[in-house]
Amino acid sequence: MLAAKPAARRAAKAASKAAPRRSSDARDFQHVPRVITAMSRDNVFGDRIAPHSHPRAQLLYATEGVMRVTTALGVWMLPPRRALLVAPGVVHELHMLSRVRMRTIYIEAEAAAAFGPGCRVIEVSGLLRELILALLVEPIEYPLPGRGEHIAMLILSELAAAETVPIAIPWPRDRRLVNICAAILASPGSRRRIEDWAADAGASARTLIRLFPKETGLHYRQWLQQVHLADAFCRLAHGDSVGAIAHALGYASPSAFSTMFRRLLGKTPQHYQNEWRTPLPPV
Repeated sequence: MLAAKPAARRAAKAASKAAPRRSSDARDFQHVPRVITAMSRDNVFGDRIAPHSHPRAQLLYATEGVMRVTTALGVWMLPPRRALLVAPGVVHELHMLSRVRMRTIYIEAEAAAAFGPGCRVIEVSGLLRELILALLVEPIEYPLPGRGEHIAMLILSELAAAETVPIAIPWPRDRRLVNICAAILASPGSRRRIEDWAADAGASARTLIRLFPKETGLHYRQWLQQVHLADAFCRLAHGDSVGAIAHALGYASPSAFSTMFRRLLGKTPQHYQNEWRTPLPPV
């Protein structure tokens, strides 16, 4: 019995090294024998995280700030109270559009299969936010059974019930469209017509009109509206007025912008504006 105690202590020490209590390195969260793990990391404006993937699904969520997530198939803008579910193995890149307080979770692939492939934006309920923050207090390899396990199961339940926000910017592969889409994304309020883009791309407007649904699944006007919605969400989160957003995006009036917004999302920009005026508790 006495001889076993040093061996037990060595085993416990080795386990502690293998799974640190807390970390900001995503690699430390991928192979922990827990269904869900939570990571906290703060980033400054302009930070970029190079293209990468994880064996686990990831919920990209920030309690403060706005980030842009890019994959080969699409682009997503994420202000607070919205998060992106990224399926296991999906290569993605992050760009911080402000100071960002990232509070993200990693979900075992088998458990994440219920959420489907690819990526989707979800509403982060007050309960889901608090559950994520609560799991961050626990060690990466939280005791089983215990508080961490209960929190993890509640997170899965909240994710299953979360409302999907239909905002996504599908990304093309055709070089001509890639250049045009990148320019529009950099200046969402551009007044240029598709004929103007065609002249730069060395293709006819008819060719571009045909390529958009083939490459992105959306007609040009629909794709542009997704860009406008994504940009509007970020501006609303920053406290911009509906009138200022409508003007910045080139709409004839705030009502024209609001009509488009409500038609696509089922809620007015004022609804989200009022939501963001309610301050979140400090992290």
